[in-house]
Amino acid sequence: MAYTTSAEENNIIDGCLSNQRQAQRALYDRYKAAMYTLAYRITGDFHEANDVLQEAFIQVFRGLPGFKKKSTLGAWIKTIVVRTAIKKARKMVRHDSIDNLGDNNPIDWGDYLDAEYLEQAIQSLPDGYRAVFILIEVEGYKHKEVAELLNISVGTSKSQLYHSKKLLQKKIRALDHGYER
Repeated sequence: MAYTTSAEENNIIDGCLSNQRQAQRALYDRYKAAMYTLAYRITGDFHEANDVLQEAFIQVFRGLPGFKKKSTLGAWIKTIVVRTAIKKARKMVRHDSIDNLGDNNPIDWGDYLDAEYLEQAIQSLPDGYRAVFILIEVEGYKHKEVAELLNISVGTSKSQLYHSKKLLQKKIRALDHGYER
């Protein structure tokens, strides 16, 4: 199934394919903030996220002639950013393997939850937990997709998500009791 793009986006794509710097800048400006945030969430490091963003956009511009419009341009770029960030973070990631843990239990976050604190809590997760949590809970990937992206089993993906939720829940409970901040 091919996706339709807006006239403006088609003009940007055509300009990029013609090596027009203005079009390349327009494409970068359109997606840089969201893609940087995604890269940061996966890597947990500002400098690594900048590197990921640069590497990913190089891949985007090189790969644009092969963009078949089977997804939106944003989804295609997002996939490139995710794969680049995972590749960058994979060197540091350790995954614990525990199969068949449930991950569908809702978390009781308590009565008070500050978005900034939640972001810090997510960033403090071990790399493997954080990558799986971000990809599944924030970005909406399925366990099978995460397993393929991270080169892990579906069971390991479920385990990482389960443990990340438990750690986040512990941090939130500590916040409610005034132990952590």
